[in-house]
Amino acid sequence: MMLKPKCFPKIKIFYMENEEKINFIEKIENFIKKNKNILITIFIIIIFCFIALGFLNYFKKSKNEKIAEKFIQAGVFLSLDKQEESKKIYKEIITSKNKFYSILALNTLIENNLEKNNEAVLELFETVEKMKIKEEQKNLIKLKKALFLFKISKEKEGQKLLNEIISDNSIWKETASEISKF
Repeated sequence: MMLKPKCFPKIKIFYMENEEKINFIEKIENFIKKNKNILITIFIIIIFCFIALGFLNYFKKSKNEKIAEKFIQAGVFLSLDKQEESKKIYKEIITSKNKFYSILALNTLIENNLEKNNEAVLELFETVEKMKIKEEQKNLIKLKKALFLFKISKEKEGQKLLNEIISDNSIWKETASEISKF
C-alpha cells in the first residue's frame, strides 16, 4: 500500500516568527542610519588630515627651494669675491637646520676660510650636530670637526671626537684611526 501525499499535512516551521530576516546590506544601511553624524565627522576629519599633509609638504618643499636659492646666491657672491655677503648667507643656511644645505654651507664656509673666528665655527658645528640627521652623517660631521680642531691646535678635543667615531663602529672608523695616528 502506498501512502498518499494527502495524508501528510504540510507543516511550515517558522524559526523567526515575528522578526524579519535581515541580510547583510540591510545591516549596513541600519548602521549608517544610526551612526550618520559620527561617520560624517570621521570622514571630514580624514579629509582635513589629507589636506593638512598636502599643505605641510608644499611648505617644506617651498622652504627647501628658498634655501637652495640662497645657497646658489652665496656661491655667486663667493665667486665674485664678496666674502662677507657670502658668509652671512651661509650662516643663515646653517641656522635654518636644513638636512642637506646646512652641512654643505658649513663645509663651504670652512673650506674657503670665510669665518676667521674659530669659536664661531665651533658653534656652527654644534648647530649642525644637533640636527636630526643619520648617525653616519653625524659621524662625518664629527670627523670634520676633529680635523678642524687639529687645525686650530686643540688636539685633545679632536682626538676625543676621533675616539668616539672609532668606538661607534662607524663607516668612518678606518679614516678616524688613520687620522688619530698622526
